[in-house]
Amino acid sequence: MTTRIAPGVGANLLGQHSAERNQDATAYVGNLDPQVSEELLWELFVQAGPVVNVYVPKDRVTNLHQGYGFVEFRSEEDADYAIKVLNMIKLYGKPIRVNKASQDKKSLDVGANLFIGNLDPDVDEKLLHDTFSAFGVIVTNPKKILHGGCSAKPNARQSLSRNFLF
Repeated sequence: MTTRIAPGVGANLLGQHSAERNQDATAYVGNLDPQVSEELLWELFVQAGPVVNVYVPKDRVTNLHQGYGFVEFRSEEDADYAIKVLNMIKLYGKPIRVNKASQDKKSLDVGANLFIGNLDPDVDEKLLHDTFSAFGVIVTNPKKILHGGCSAKPNARQSLSRNFLF
């Protein structure tokens, strides 16, 4: 049986109480619609495993959440499973991003930008994300190049017809 800790109560997962949480058992959840609440995240993520805490930081002026949050699980395995099954599902029409939480942006490895061309038209963001996340954390999600990066319409049409993403 899971003991529920009330959302919004207790430790700030990235702040002064970070030593109290299990970093390896915490998932970062991004691209949240403004309608998403801590309670909704709790109800969604508890389906993947025992949840210990949910924290969604809020703007001090507007009191609205900032579009991301953290879900701490009882074990690292539960967090890994939640990341696998809940990443890119849609909440209020927006695909949420679920990754391992990192303690500090400074501790992230320096990454690289990757340009991928000649993709099959059936390749979507989720497939790309799932494929490349096996090699590390994806910081910026794949996006189609609008107008192919070209200023002339014929060149843009040609680039778009080749299904370029970066």
